[in-house]
Amino acid sequence: MTYTVIIEKTANGYSAYLPDLPGCVAAADTREETEALIQQVVTGYLDMLRSNGEPVPESLTTSGTVVV
Repeated sequence: MTYTVIIEKTANGYSAYLPDLPGCVAAADTREETEALIQQVVTGYLDMLRSNGEPVPESLTTSGTVVV
């Protein structure tokens, strides 16, 4: 599955979250570390849902840019 991930620069590094998967968050010093962590978080979360027989949420969020 493909989900939209939001990665933000913070005062201490980077943070990431997925709007379609509440609670799936990660933070680290670098963008690369944050991307690796959020991948692990999402994989673990989806594995847990599947092993508990729970539905896997659809990806409903999209992203884009605005030029002003």
